Amino acid sequence: MSTLLNLLLLVQILSALGMIGLILVQHGKGADMGAAFGSGNSGSLFGATGGANFLSRTTSVLAAVFFICTLFLAYFGNLRPTSTGSVLERTSLPVTAPATAGDQIPGTTTSPATVVKPDTTPVPVAPVTSTPASQIPAK
Repeated sequence: MSTLLNLLLLVQILSALGMIGLILVQHGKGADMGAAFGSGNSGSLFGATGGANFLSRTTSVLAAVFFICTLFLAYFGNLRPTSTGSVLERTSLPVTAPATAGDQIPGTTTSPATVVKPDTTPVPVAPVTSTPASQIPAK
């Protein structure tokens, strides 16, 4: 499948470059009007009108090849795998252990982690006395 995609991409790039070259070589409709009245040089490699037909037909064929390659690349680019598993299940990356603090600090050695239990002794709390709003102390 990868070879087919690479081949389609190569054909698309070559047809695009060919179209660019052919479009730049062609002369516009305004040049024909000037040649008809005697100004400018109307002679070309293919004759007065033979080149226009050849170049325009070749450009249209290359444009058709370009669009067909674009459609096939878009179709193949949107194909999805048919497996029903999770995205994480389809990955083939190895699972590694998380880094420890000693791995991240240069010059330190790794030692087994020790678990420190928090102190669970109750803390004495002073009784709370509330003052009514009418008894606000004065300064």
